[in-house]
Amino acid sequence: MKMAFISDIHGNGVALDAVLADIARKKVDKIYVLGDICYRGPEPKRSLELVQALQTEVIKGNADEWVVRGVREGEVPDKALELMNTERQWTVEKLDPADLQYLENLPTHLNMTVDGIKVAAFHATPDSLFEIVLPNADDDTILSELMKPADATVYLYAHIHRPYIRYINGKVIMNIGSVGLPFDGLTKASYGLVEIEQGNIQTSIQRVTYNFEKVIRLYDEVEYPNQDVMKAVIRNAKI
Repeated sequence: MKMAFISDIHGNGVALDAVLADIARKKVDKIYVLGDICYRGPEPKRSLELVQALQTEVIKGNADEWVVRGVREGEVPDKALELMNTERQWTVEKLDPADLQYLENLPTHLNMTVDGIKVAAFHATPDSLFEIVLPNADDDTILSELMKPADATVYLYAHIHRPYIRYINGKVIMNIGSVGLPFDGLTKASYGLVEIEQGNIQTSIQRVTYNFEKVIRLYDEVEYPNQDVMKAVIRNAKI
């Protein structure tokens, strides 16, 4: 079974279009979505509709939680709090009440068994939508923060927008990066592929070219409230 894991779309429908086209070319059997669908991009509604049209399992990310109930003190730097809630309000105004209900009701974990291999997926950590575990974390941190439940073999997460794959104690830990807002300096959308067949496991990070200049123009066209900062992130793939 060949599975694609996508996440952190952040309202970037242009990047999502490119990723879904790439996934279709690779003849993937199933797509899973690990959260952060709408917030901070110029096309929140269309991005959500594209995800819903997949008719697949979707879990909640921290940005989905923010869209539902706002950004709270302590979750971001104090100087960014007001502006991020202004962005959140702009996003909410582009969505319907049913969209907000959909985001609120999303589960926070995805667990499956494929050909005897247990796969666990979550947005940030199994215990939090907000905690950050970076690629350079030591093995003990990876084990304690990410590798739950203990009987899984493949662990997938998103949130940090920096894709990587590591192998610890005979198990796979994979960050799938971000479709819409990569932070690793490469202006290409990122997603993860996992192929399990007859007990064999193959994992890879896919990077997909998309028209980021079009996205930059869209921030202007929709009069996004924090457009200069977000355009710079898109153009440089860095925060």
